[in-house]
Amino acid sequence: MSLRYQVILLVLLCLLAYAPLLSIPLFEDDYPILTQSQQFGGLAGLPTVLQAPVYRARATLYWTGALLWPMFHTNGWAYRLVSLLLHMANTLLVLAVCRFWPPMKNAGFWAAAFFAVYEGHQEAVVWYSAISELLVFFFGMGSLLAWQKRRMALSLMLFAPALLSKESAIILLPLFVLADRRRPLAHAVLAAIAAISIVAGHASSFRFSDGSFSLQAPFWITWPRSYARLLWFWGWLALIAIGVRRRLADAVPALLWIGFALIPYSFLTYSTQIPSRQVYLASFGLALLFGLAMAVWNPPRQIAAAVLMVVIAANTGYLWTHKRRQYLDRAAPTEQLIDLARRSPGPIWVRCFSRQRWTAEESVRLGAHRDPSILVWSESDPHKAEFCAK
Repeated sequence: MSLRYQVILLVLLCLLAYAPLLSIPLFEDDYPILTQSQQFGGLAGLPTVLQAPVYRARATLYWTGALLWPMFHTNGWAYRLVSLLLHMANTLLVLAVCRFWPPMKNAGFWAAAFFAVYEGHQEAVVWYSAISELLVFFFGMGSLLAWQKRRMALSLMLFAPALLSKESAIILLPLFVLADRRRPLAHAVLAAIAAISIVAGHASSFRFSDGSFSLQAPFWITWPRSYARLLWFWGWLALIAIGVRRRLADAVPALLWIGFALIPYSFLTYSTQIPSRQVYLASFGLALLFGLAMAVWNPPRQIAAAVLMVVIAANTGYLWTHKRRQYLDRAAPTEQLIDLARRSPGPIWVRCFSRQRWTAEESVRLGAHRDPSILVWSESDPHKAEFCAK
């Protein structure tokens, strides 16, 4: 199959997997992010976002929101479409990086096809607030591709916004070495500056003070558990297929990629299982395993097509049914509150709400164009409660 048809097919696979989820409304966490994007995303907010460590480390998130808000406001489909377009670009980057990575060249298309439809990292594609994961991958893999093609200046220009997309982007350094044995010294300098910035500002960052991240977290449980869970079951099947051909050594770079990419998220304190949105970068390693399995077996075209159809059906079926219902249920309480705020001319007495209070207030302000003070929080008088989501 020519490169042109490979690109077309990969784009169609992304649409097939994730287009049915475009109609899902915004989630409760998206509204505060959009508010912050209006504050920090424009030129006026540039000094603030670059001076504050907690916002600087994810500046591209706010810049993206600032670009989208004037055109789309709270239209959820637009934000999800942008995330899907980024996922398409990232899928094509998987193909491109593999083409310039000699051991992975023959695995490239199959790895990209798997990556396009894989449901295990779906939260990064569906949840707008998780777009930082897509941006780290986009800028990071773009930088890696430029590095492979010996375009140092372009690689550094792309590496910088990767470091401004999320704190975990520092882990891109060992991944560069896996794909290209040259030492990325200039990239290391930028990563060191980013690391120093994060450490220097940790005292004023709520990401360290809210207890969700700690070096004392049980990473010895979280890392291996999340690693094994990511491999289930496509990774284990791929390893068996590669092992039967006695080519397990070929799988080492993919396994190392997964291991390195999971490290930054292994210090979470609220769970010993890394959330699906945070395995987006690691899932490239899983995709490599699938691609390698297909490459070492090199099945006839009909069998290869059948295998791909099974992968597509299993992943898209799960996305279209279970995950879509789950996401609609997640968005429902906030949508109900916004609808009530639009219809009710007076205050709304709230006895219970299944989301955080600040997300409720921002959703009312942005979604219903009402002052959040109309929400009167009360747990003592159930007869005054006009809205209660459980």
